[in-house]
Amino acid sequence: MKNKIEPTMYYAFGLHISSEVSLPELVETTAWTGEADVEIKLGDLAEAWRAADVEDDFYAFEDDRFLFYVPEVAVYSIRGGKQIIVSPLSGTEEERIRLYLLGTCMGSILMQRRTLPLHGSAVVVDGRAYAFIGESGAGKSTLAAAFRSRGYRLLTDDVIAVASGGGDGYTPVVVPAYPQQKLWQESIEQLGLQSERYRHLYLSKYAIPVTSAFSADAVPLAGVFELTRTDGDEVVLSRCQALERLALLRIHTYRPFLISRLAGDQWHFSTVTGMASRIDLYRLQRPAAGFSAHELADTVLRTVFEGEKVMQA
Repeated sequence: MKNKIEPTMYYAFGLHISSEVSLPELVETTAWTGEADVEIKLGDLAEAWRAADVEDDFYAFEDDRFLFYVPEVAVYSIRGGKQIIVSPLSGTEEERIRLYLLGTCMGSILMQRRTLPLHGSAVVVDGRAYAFIGESGAGKSTLAAAFRSRGYRLLTDDVIAVASGGGDGYTPVVVPAYPQQKLWQESIEQLGLQSERYRHLYLSKYAIPVTSAFSADAVPLAGVFELTRTDGDEVVLSRCQALERLALLRIHTYRPFLISRLAGDQWHFSTVTGMASRIDLYRLQRPAAGFSAHELADTVLRTVFEGEKVMQA
């Protein structure tokens, strides 16, 4: 990690973020002169980590502070929805530090601020947001990239920040994150892109800049599609019902094991209950083999624009 730098002000997830760590993925906001919503600082957390009551070797909770340790990368402290301290380990790369800053750290900050973080990607279709959630490898980012290739704008990739807003103060809205996607080599090839044009992140995953196809405005959330894999050879769309909706929104909350410790189960239940009553929620099953992102995009668009009849789950 380079020597400490003067803080730079960024804007992401609806927050003004002052950071001593360079975050080239985010949008700088030089015009902002007010206080930051979140401060990211460099610091030494070695003693705090040694003194902490560590759970599962990687996590510790102290009042309003959450500490977590990433081997060969850093120790992070997230406090009160307002501060992140990064303590890099010797020899680590800045790219890897940023991965956890923009992932687990930001997901934790949002939860502490009582903004629901879902794990997935979201795009804008006809002035409304549609989110794709699912387990890692389900194809969320690939499906969002297929939409982007058709001219639809990306709102967020990986962490979906859902806040209450709209004209009535209750409608869930998706707050834009930052103009970048992360795609696996396989997805890049399926979409007809060339990996050598993009920055390598880790393993066979690459950073895809989407500045010209990014939505900088918060958009009302109209629907959520859970992507799952099936051994069948056809795409199957079904509508999720009642309590199943609540279970899916909890499972696919970003880092769900943090809910009880950072935000509280009562807040989360109330939030997803209100959200589930105001949006459509579907399960979109896709073949494990021969996955076509464009076929899935067609299915989603038919549902959005034509009210395609779907199975009742």
